[in-house]
Amino acid sequence: MSLPFMALIKLYQWIISPLLGPKCRFTPTCSQYSLQAFKKYGVFKGLWLTIRRISRCHPWGGHGYDPVP
Repeated sequence: MSLPFMALIKLYQWIISPLLGPKCRFTPTCSQYSLQAFKKYGVFKGLWLTIRRISRCHPWGGHGYDPVP
């Protein structure tokens, strides 16, 4: 069920991300984090963790190593 979300993330990684360049404040990147969350937890919790992670991606949100729990 999480396959469509993972496909969209892969498309983002292949098409859009190279155009934007490296700008992620976290390790792993938000897209890698999302893929790991979907693989580990499935659609609902994976989507929740992805939304939570992206919401922290702003100048005052933090940085550094932040693995999938």
